[in-house]
Amino acid sequence: MKIAIASGKGGTGKTTVSLNLALSLSDVQLDVQLDVQLFDCDVEEPNCNLFLGFDLEKVEDVVCPVPVIDQEKCNICRQCSDFCRYNSLAALPNRVLFFPSLCHGCGGCAVLCPEKAIQESYRSLGVIEKAKGKSSPEFYRGLLNIGETMTSAVIKALKKHIDRRKTAILDAPPGTSCPVIASVDDVDYCVLVTESTLFGFHDLKLAVGVVRALKIPFGVIINRWGLGDSRVEEYCKAEGIPVFLKIPNDLRIAELYSRGIPFVREMPEWKEKFLGMFEAIKLQLAGVEEEIT
Repeated sequence: MKIAIASGKGGTGKTTVSLNLALSLSDVQLDVQLDVQLFDCDVEEPNCNLFLGFDLEKVEDVVCPVPVIDQEKCNICRQCSDFCRYNSLAALPNRVLFFPSLCHGCGGCAVLCPEKAIQESYRSLGVIEKAKGKSSPEFYRGLLNIGETMTSAVIKALKKHIDRRKTAILDAPPGTSCPVIASVDDVDYCVLVTESTLFGFHDLKLAVGVVRALKIPFGVIINRWGLGDSRVEEYCKAEGIPVFLKIPNDLRIAELYSRGIPFVREMPEWKEKFLGMFEAIKLQLAGVEEEIT
């Protein structure tokens, strides 16, 4: 199954939860450790490997097809610029201008051009990398090129490496915008990580709205529990949202994080808690499937 770890805001602990859940599950697999995959979908600033320390290798380049216009053949008919919903083409009186950063690579302009003045080339958006050799968990990440805006395209390319025979943990980007939608839109379950602060509570409600609109089953983890107040717990209780874990505002956890150490490696009692959450997710999904059937 595919489980996305998301949140409405940055800094709530998505990567912490993703890493510790993936490590807890891969420890349980024993001789079949590669049954767990971890994907860092925060392609603008992937940071999972800061804690894992794997040697990485490139799997593929992520590219976008873009038009190359032969201005001598072009008769400025405007069909391409009128068609492009992203305004990457602009027809002037004597030539057609192209803005690569706006192009989404649909190829419609080349198909429509009556003079066959448009051919396709490719521009690089980023790369997909994975841990070299065997790793536990099996790790992949996307890395967007500096200055590039096509975040969702890199995330979609990254997700093509998900093996449906394995449990995939997806560390989603923060927020509720297009990159988050690209990360969570086809997962089996979404865990929303929040904190009991005013901003955490506000952005949790935004994230809940997104997963409900996408009809994705979900639950909540409260990180830095004890730091704020009880508003998140009261909200989840009123909305019937399961709260799986409350990770305390613990100095030892913070210290391990600052040293780049996932806390389940030094605090093994938390492995059982993450495994318990995983079992609770399976039970919740089984209940959803029973309701559907």
